[in-house]
Amino acid sequence: MKFKSINFTCKNCGAPLRFSPISNSLSCEFCATNESIEQSSQEIKEYSFKEALNFLEKHHEQEINKEITCNKCAATFTISPYSISTNCPYCGTPAITEFRKEIEAKSLLPFQIPQKKAQELFKKWIGSLWFAPSKLKKILTGEYKLKGYYLPHWTYDSETHTNYRGERGDVYYVNVERNVIVNGRQERQVVREARIQWTPVVGAVDNFFDDITVGASKTISHTILDTLEPWYTDVLVPFNKKYISGFDSEEYTIGLDNGFEFAKLKMDKVIRQTIKHKIGGDQQRISRMETKYSNTTYKNVLFPIWTAEFKWNNKMYNYAINGQTGKVTGERPYSWVKIITLILTIMLIVGGFVYLDAHPNTLNHLST
Repeated sequence: MKFKSINFTCKNCGAPLRFSPISNSLSCEFCATNESIEQSSQEIKEYSFKEALNFLEKHHEQEINKEITCNKCAATFTISPYSISTNCPYCGTPAITEFRKEIEAKSLLPFQIPQKKAQELFKKWIGSLWFAPSKLKKILTGEYKLKGYYLPHWTYDSETHTNYRGERGDVYYVNVERNVIVNGRQERQVVREARIQWTPVVGAVDNFFDDITVGASKTISHTILDTLEPWYTDVLVPFNKKYISGFDSEEYTIGLDNGFEFAKLKMDKVIRQTIKHKIGGDQQRISRMETKYSNTTYKNVLFPIWTAEFKWNNKMYNYAINGQTGKVTGERPYSWVKIITLILTIMLIVGGFVYLDAHPNTLNHLST
């Protein structure tokens, strides 16, 4: 299906405008003109999770590939059903389309880390990794592709009430007789030994969660997306197409209900810590938890991410950079030569100490 392509052009030279994280405005690459983005006073709203699920049961948007005609070179190209913006594969002109999903993104976090800075952060990150191949740094001194994405995320607010059952462990000490070795001889001594007294407990805790973020895209794995956190959602801005000009952006491919299941896993960790704190004692065991969620709300937002991949020993590695904070994460190769060398070095050192311990006169012979 054909879709209209939207792009912004420079008033001075007519060239395409792209969002610049440096100036926080639209910028022309040819004449360096900056065009400010009007600040919206629109409120960043929370939406009812329950109402949205009822709406989604009745409305199912058909997924179709989008056919776009570039406004500059008139070339026609196809993008995925969930793509919102991209760049023309022929001339590089930004192309922005309309939302197709039932729930549209109403807010976003603009890029704050420019591409050059993101490349520097990645090189520094690679350099800090233990056991990374030395040749990898040489590869990264050359040109490599770095793509800016606005990837969809769900944020959830929820009040939870959890009934739990478990045990409280309190440490106490008893005196017991044990055989111990003193100066090479076995002796019978009284020593203090720790024991734990377990007491059954039951109770309930209440928690409130604000903006639990869950990646709603399959472009990057959840393992990487979760590691990019935190996202500072208190500076979200209302959605404006000017912010995504020149970047790839997507609609969600992980639904609102499935996203909440991921959110529950994150909330569960916090709830467990709350329960353990309430149980008290030196140790805690939780045998049963029953959590109810109420007053749950959500937002559909776009977060900025720099991402790229590189090839090492015929294997592809993916990495990502938080476009708001600069945090870097991703997959990395290992140098087995470095690992084996370290292991052998440790074995030689340990072996040397064992030998010297067994032959204490060796050092005297060597000194003479």
